[in-house]
Amino acid sequence: MATRRPPLYGVHEDRGAGFTDFGGWEMPVEFDSIRAEHTAVREAAGIFDVSHMGEIRVEGPDAETLMQRLTTNDVSSMDVGDAQYSCITDEDGIIQDDTMTYRLPGDEYLFVPNAGHDEAAEQRWVDYRDANDLDATVSNETAEWAMFAVQGPEAMGLAADAVEDIDAPLGAESDDIRDLSRFSATEATVAGADCLVARTGYTGEDGVEILCDADDAEAVWAAFDCQPCGLGSRDTLRMEQGLLLSGQDFHPEENPRTPFEAGVGFTVDLDTEFVGRDALAAQKEAGVEETFTGLVLQERGVARHGYDITHDGETVGEVTSGTMSPTLGDPIALGYLPTDLAEDGTEVAVVVRGTEKRAEVTTPPFIQ
Repeated sequence: MATRRPPLYGVHEDRGAGFTDFGGWEMPVEFDSIRAEHTAVREAAGIFDVSHMGEIRVEGPDAETLMQRLTTNDVSSMDVGDAQYSCITDEDGIIQDDTMTYRLPGDEYLFVPNAGHDEAAEQRWVDYRDANDLDATVSNETAEWAMFAVQGPEAMGLAADAVEDIDAPLGAESDDIRDLSRFSATEATVAGADCLVARTGYTGEDGVEILCDADDAEAVWAAFDCQPCGLGSRDTLRMEQGLLLSGQDFHPEENPRTPFEAGVGFTVDLDTEFVGRDALAAQKEAGVEETFTGLVLQERGVARHGYDITHDGETVGEVTSGTMSPTLGDPIALGYLPTDLAEDGTEVAVVVRGTEKRAEVTTPPFIQ
């Protein structure tokens, strides 16, 4: 399959961005430096091109039923303008992907699978719809959209300056985007373009995520005068917050995990009927044997994906994500540990290039 490129690939190239392959997309990994971009988001604001994320529209009389059966959260509780984080699981309760769902007017939803997962998600929805004779249209609109994230302490001020008009019935409480509630979305005009603006993000900072037509991408991007950021700083920011990365902190084949193991049990509503519900109900009753948590290394060395975690000389887990925290100046890591070792303050070690480095279990987020 050919590598896909975001609508603003040429704009980023002219800006001097370095690129990396991510989920089959050639995306900017950094514009200036990961540290500079990370610091901008923690202290001011930065803008990310996240057009590699998928967009699947589900509409029709049975759209709610279809969304309810294939995501773990309670879609029926959503009002128009709500945004909801949930997981997509198989019959065994194993996470196939995590996703954000937006409730739109009428019998209509838009959900956002991770990079490279849009075609599989579309097929999963179509297959379930057809097998259960549901009346819903499923459309993969990934190629039609651009998506940006403006994040940081100054992000909402920038959004207020950029938003020209708000369609109040879709989630906004006033004509000021700063009044938009967390995990809410509204239709708004930015740089003359119709956009969906949500108060959501993946950095631990306040801000918005903006969806617009791919043809309007350049104008909307230019409406935000702040540090352009790549996937490198997006990764370090989300690790400091302890947020999951699909395909790395969980993988349906290589590292199969349930929402309860992965620390996102809050996305599971066992009062709804979804694929994997029975398996997850049984696991919740029995308890999990391993838990997703964080580590802070007490010695020099950087924990990387795949490094062993040991306790009393025995391998007890594996690092799924790790970095040198730009904010803390300390090496941090994420991974799964036996539940009895996952308490804050437990001393373990990470094997870095053949040497055990002392580490302490620390429940994320690592920063407040």
